[in-house]
Amino acid sequence: MPTHTRIRMFNTQETYPNQSLDNDLCQAVRAGNTVYVRGQVGTDFDGNLIGLGDPRAQAEQAMKNVKQLLEEAGSDLSHIVKTTTYLIDPRYREPVYQEVGKWLKGVFPISTGLVVSALGQPQWLMEIDVIAVIPE
Repeated sequence: MPTHTRIRMFNTQETYPNQSLDNDLCQAVRAGNTVYVRGQVGTDFDGNLIGLGDPRAQAEQAMKNVKQLLEEAGSDLSHIVKTTTYLIDPRYREPVYQEVGKWLKGVFPISTGLVVSALGQPQWLMEIDVIAVIPE
């Protein structure tokens, strides 16, 4: 009996054709009443980058993805308890956090923000992962 539900399973060979990878992953996992959402970037679920060079537009697409994944798992944005945001440039903090803040107004999750040297693809400027709960 599985202990968790995998949401939107994929293989990295298909999603990263420019890299030699072969990993079986998923976009989100529901374990009990907790949902873990994989880092989301400015790419839609068809693989199209939204907002080339625009951190705010990438954050908006990432949050659209988060919303959809949480709903598929039986939760929603209002049940997010933790976010982790990765930026490749500290100057992107304001536009990214302003966009994420619009989506999470009134939610009050805990949050960690990191500036990193790079993300998985050179065109990605930000990434956000979340943990949410499913209310009883």
